Amino acid sequence: MVRTLDATLQLADGVLLESRLWQPHGDGPWPVLVMRQPYGRAIASIVTYAHPSWYAGHGFLVVVQDVRGRGASEGHFDGFAQEAADGAATIRWARALAGSNGRVGTYGFSYQGLTQLLNSGGDDDAALPDCLSPAMCGLDERLHWASEGGAHWWALGLGWALQLAAEGCRRRGDEAGWRQIRRSLQQGQFTDEGLALLERHDPTGMGLRWLRQDPSRLEDWTLHTAAPALLRRPMLLIGGWHDPHLNGVLDLRARARAAGGSPELVIGAWSHLDWNGGLDSTLLAFFRRHLQDPPSPSAAPPPNAEAPIRLQCCATGTWHSAGDPSEPQETAIAWSLHSGGLAAIRCDEGELRPAQGPAGSGVVVLVHDPWRPAPGRGGHLGLVPGPVQRADLDRRADVACFSTAPLEHDLWLLGTFRLQLRVSADQPSFDLCAALSEVSPDGQSVRQLSTGVARYGPRESAAAGYRSLALQPLATLVAAGQRLRMSLAAAAWPLIAVNPGDGSLPAGGSGPGHRVISLTLDLHGSRLGLEPLIRAN
Repeated sequence: MVRTLDATLQLADGVLLESRLWQPHGDGPWPVLVMRQPYGRAIASIVTYAHPSWYAGHGFLVVVQDVRGRGASEGHFDGFAQEAADGAATIRWARALAGSNGRVGTYGFSYQGLTQLLNSGGDDDAALPDCLSPAMCGLDERLHWASEGGAHWWALGLGWALQLAAEGCRRRGDEAGWRQIRRSLQQGQFTDEGLALLERHDPTGMGLRWLRQDPSRLEDWTLHTAAPALLRRPMLLIGGWHDPHLNGVLDLRARARAAGGSPELVIGAWSHLDWNGGLDSTLLAFFRRHLQDPPSPSAAPPPNAEAPIRLQCCATGTWHSAGDPSEPQETAIAWSLHSGGLAAIRCDEGELRPAQGPAGSGVVVLVHDPWRPAPGRGGHLGLVPGPVQRADLDRRADVACFSTAPLEHDLWLLGTFRLQLRVSADQPSFDLCAALSEVSPDGQSVRQLSTGVARYGPRESAAAGYRSLALQPLATLVAAGQRLRMSLAAAAWPLIAVNPGDGSLPAGGSGPGHRVISLTLDLHGSRLGLEPLIRAN
């Protein structure tokens, strides 16, 4: 029978942090699992993880803590900036809990993922977890939390910032503010009125600060660091192909390896909130290997052993081990773009040809009308993420489409597609939004696989130089007979804000001052190539 109780940690500055504990039956001692989150300890991230009582039933003392200024914990909530010192203090405290065997692991996704990495303990073993499993997070606030290709994650960023603002309203007893935010989110009005709501209800919040900062100004953004000693601890990294933080997870793996660590990696065909059954059995095995008392002799990998990488195919759901000779491997493939000028009028006119042939040909002009901006849908930035049908979008005259010939064989795609293309505009700023899809033999089904966006300001707008745009990494199998298609537009509302064209920072949907923007796509020298998911280091 699992026992539930609450416990309090008093920090050095006197602030009290509240936690809920789930304790296994018996007297222990047990290894401890810690999750630190801003959404209320009773919730315990059950949207993606098994309830803490499940882990407690398997012999772990589980601690879910309200971070400073959230839930029942005291203090002022200041976002990521507050977590390093509080995190180190929490790990020291958890080691000494009644019933603890002195070994601590951490888990959680999103904000709860980053709280595992923000730890001021340095080389202090007592302050660092013995193992950790950060999921769907990253260290770079600009690239892993707020923007992509120079454009803010508009709908996602606003939605999350408003969720945090609503919790602030609840703590202050501002029921009217809480309901105003909730209503705007439920009715879908927040993409237009969200900034005003944040300015009213959370004017100093982290989310609003991000949305006001220009993603092109690197000096304005915070890149957090994780202690090398922490990065060398046993680590299980978790990502999703349809999750916006995936590149943050891949960056964490690279940083851990550079620090001398050997992290495990699992990437599923998941979005941020839908893990299709979760990963709890894998997590349980990981924590048993590294936290059981005494530690298992098999917990540490053999010298020079590669940590396992498990990747799920989005098309079949099949799991593959990267580097296993019996599994599909990344394929070095590339295409060039060709059109007689009608790729935006006829979705079947533009071509993707193997890059061994002519390096692109033709010119296509796209006209962005801010009255009816091209919508964004699905992918890793969509409010309803994942693969979606987009045949109707490709039929729009402000979307240029380029398709391969029918595939002669099944094609395994693993990695990051990167588009290189000459683009110029008649206004000081513009956006380029890309979608990769598979098209059925009859052309009726256009299933979007991956998306990417890039924003260009006054310095890049007039010059018809090569632009580079990276799409979300993917792993999928495209069947023989299907076609691949690259679709290009100048907007993806509300995934990103509509560009006004005047060089100012986009901050919402279309307004009366937004300009019509004509993009000229010069296809000569164009290239769409598949880059490796994980580079050798």
